[in-house]
Amino acid sequence: MIVELILFEVFVMDKPVVMVLGVTGKLGGLVAKELKSDSSVSLRVTTRRPEQIGTLKATYGDAVFLDLDDPRSFAGSLKGVDRLFILTGYTVDMLVQAKSLVDAAVEAGVKHIVQLGVFTPKRECSDPHFAWHQLIQSYIRESGIAWTFLHPNVFMQNLLDPPVAQPGQINWWGKDRKFGWIALEDVAAAAAKILKEGPDTHLKQDYWFSTESHNIQEVAQTLKEAIGIELKAPSLDPEEMLSLLQTHGVSDVYFTKGAVEFFRQVIDGRMAYVGDVRDDLPKLIGRTGITLRDWAVLHQKELEASYRLPAAAKA
Repeated sequence: MIVELILFEVFVMDKPVVMVLGVTGKLGGLVAKELKSDSSVSLRVTTRRPEQIGTLKATYGDAVFLDLDDPRSFAGSLKGVDRLFILTGYTVDMLVQAKSLVDAAVEAGVKHIVQLGVFTPKRECSDPHFAWHQLIQSYIRESGIAWTFLHPNVFMQNLLDPPVAQPGQINWWGKDRKFGWIALEDVAAAAAKILKEGPDTHLKQDYWFSTESHNIQEVAQTLKEAIGIELKAPSLDPEEMLSLLQTHGVSDVYFTKGAVEFFRQVIDGRMAYVGDVRDDLPKLIGRTGITLRDWAVLHQKELEASYRLPAAAKA
């Protein structure tokens, strides 16, 4: 009995502690779900809302308070963590948030950082959102912690939310330019695999996720063919998105500037590479990414709810 207890304690202590940020959001939640039932790691999740800790503990077993805007919360939450999944919001605050968190990870003895970046195959990039990620990755490289970077292209899930999703219409500001698309489910599966296997397998690796390339008119056609939902897909200019973003409560000047600049640079060719297909999923999880058609079937109810026309408009 004593021997069994000792063996159990050694087994538990040997399991790497994996901490996942953003589990109350879409991607972080999917990553945590993938790791939750895996016996090879010990999962820890975080929240910036203390009132959520009890519920998260009931779901995941280990949940701690961590507020990216309060570095004082980092040391305690990182204690004993071996592998850390970092994702941040798309504001200029991500720079100081990530820097402070990496500094705390160094102090805590974290051995591996997996960071969610963006689709940036070129060093020369002046779009704010993309440049912020490049700066964060440069800092992580210099930290001395083993790293792995994820580079997803445009998330298919963006099609579910306003201001992109409007009754009867997809708003997209790239004219007829091609964009690479990737499902959140695929990025989550890859991230979980990397976090489980750790730095011995994924040290200093950049992984790319772009399954299919479509312009927005082709996206609308695919949705029609897959689930029978017919949508307008007008050719919109980047400048037209500013008022829509403000209508939907997005007022951060740095975010809006980055969003507009992204589409401008895709249209003028500086960031034409976002139309590329580059999929590392087969070597990570043994399959290609979910196609837009299959993703649409999987999310049919959500898509129908997002684009549903008012009854008066249908009549």
